[in-house]
Amino acid sequence: MEGAGRFPWMKYGSAVSLFVVLLAFWFRAPQNAVLDDRLDTVLSSLLRAERKVGRNNARPRVAIGFGGCVDLIVDGVSFLNKIGISHTDQPLHHDYLESSEQLAQSFAYFFAPGAAAERFMLNETLFSELVEEARDLPGNRWSVGGNAPVMAGRMATEGCDVLLGGSFSTDFTDVLSQHITVAGKVIEEPDIHLILEYSSGASWGRYTSRRANRYIIHSDDHNPYLDSMEDFSKKLKGFRPDLLVVGGLQMMDNFPFQSGEREAVLSRLENLLSSSSPQIGIHFEMASFVDESIVEDLLHYVIPHADSLGMNEQELPNLLSLLKGSNITVLSDPNPRVATVLDQMREVYRILNQRHKDGESDGAKSKGKPLTRLHVHTLAFQAMIVTHSSQWKNTMSAIAKASLTANRHVCGSNDIDPSKARLIMDDSFSVSHREGSQRIPLQETRPVSCWDEDDYQICVAPVLVCTEVYQTAGGGDNISAAGLVLQI
Repeated sequence: MEGAGRFPWMKYGSAVSLFVVLLAFWFRAPQNAVLDDRLDTVLSSLLRAERKVGRNNARPRVAIGFGGCVDLIVDGVSFLNKIGISHTDQPLHHDYLESSEQLAQSFAYFFAPGAAAERFMLNETLFSELVEEARDLPGNRWSVGGNAPVMAGRMATEGCDVLLGGSFSTDFTDVLSQHITVAGKVIEEPDIHLILEYSSGASWGRYTSRRANRYIIHSDDHNPYLDSMEDFSKKLKGFRPDLLVVGGLQMMDNFPFQSGEREAVLSRLENLLSSSSPQIGIHFEMASFVDESIVEDLLHYVIPHADSLGMNEQELPNLLSLLKGSNITVLSDPNPRVATVLDQMREVYRILNQRHKDGESDGAKSKGKPLTRLHVHTLAFQAMIVTHSSQWKNTMSAIAKASLTANRHVCGSNDIDPSKARLIMDDSFSVSHREGSQRIPLQETRPVSCWDEDDYQICVAPVLVCTEVYQTAGGGDNISAAGLVLQI
């Protein structure tokens, strides 16, 4: 009693504490509930859009080349710390890597903005040493890698029969889906790609990443030559695909070919593409390129034959810059606004189709196809241009599926958990930076926005960005493949 008399407020302390907690919850809970409800509504609406297109009994047939590898995935910061590569005060761009110092400079260059990058390591001895160190790093993972095998895996999962062009070991082919048929040579040891993953907010020295992403190092000696192309071409005729997909050509970037070798390989690829039936859609998946000459070769040998292109927010301005006669843009905004991406997409669409028309008007035999589909995947949203009356169908459902696949892959789960996701796309977006352009609000019940312009339709869908990242590598390939499945 004496204690209680001296400190009378103590007997009310518990009640006061409880009141404060309830008060805090009162102000905080409604806002969280609104956000949770919003995410739930967007998710259910995207799932509904994805399901609008039902599968028929026939499995689409897709042929995909070229190459593949085994990905060794590690936490990038932990790995660099383990092998004693300390952070550098000089973030620098390097076209290729020859030393640990260049690796540190190049990693720092892309790490802070959170931009995806892939670099060829010319120093094979150093690369082998890095791989051996990565093998011993706790928490590492092995995975099927390479644009073609990853896209093949996604398409097989989504109900396609796939012909995959690549030279693989028997261990590699054993883990592929039963719906994937391999065309290519058998090799003893697959090429290994070292994937340095990092999360949003990760710190390395004085650098902090703005978003989750990956830095890829490789030292391939099989994939740059597309050595499965002959076997692939032979099986292609009997396979009778509905769609032909080409990817993995970034393995040629800065590879030390002998004079004329790369052009000869791409010329054979051009013959393969040009000899395919005009009714077969051809999709080319862009990637990280830093050598201007290889992109110029792609614009000559490959891109004119593709009526569909897929790329991310780094690769889009890169391609556009070269199309407009400028240099490659090594690093672009990793979180661009919708209007910026759409304006760039319109320009790429216009320039490539104008090139096609100019080629036809020359009076010579028409080379290639017009571009009728362009898909750009970013962290915050998906955007797609599809030409009216083209072969590509179900655009709204396709872009919804691409958006959902972004979360599924990065979170590592087919079931999307809204508590592990967030929307970072603006509540409304301008369709262009041109003065007086329309603004479109993000409607939770109809999150996919589609509208007509000129001779095409544009669709934009928000991404439920995964907040508990399992893996970013292979994200673009999974997203592009999933979007294509509903359009063939």
